[in-house]
Amino acid sequence: MEGISFLLLFGLTMPLKYWAGIGEPNQYVGYAHGFLFIGYVALALVVWKEQGWGWKILAWLLLASLLPFGTFYLDSRFLGKV
Repeated sequence: MEGISFLLLFGLTMPLKYWAGIGEPNQYVGYAHGFLFIGYVALALVVWKEQGWGWKILAWLLLASLLPFGTFYLDSRFLGKV
């Protein structure tokens, strides 16, 4: 969900705000993305600690939340095998 909100924010509502002058959708999607981002990071830390994974996996988890399509790539490439 965090990945979807990231794509909606930067792929849809940011262009609406800056190219079309429609800022309201950006505000709501931005709030939702911020909430989901914090939840993703908190959940990543909890799961990382409970699973006893190394620091490298934690770095991948956190990096994926900052890159476009990162959460989708991480899920399909790594987490499906864990």
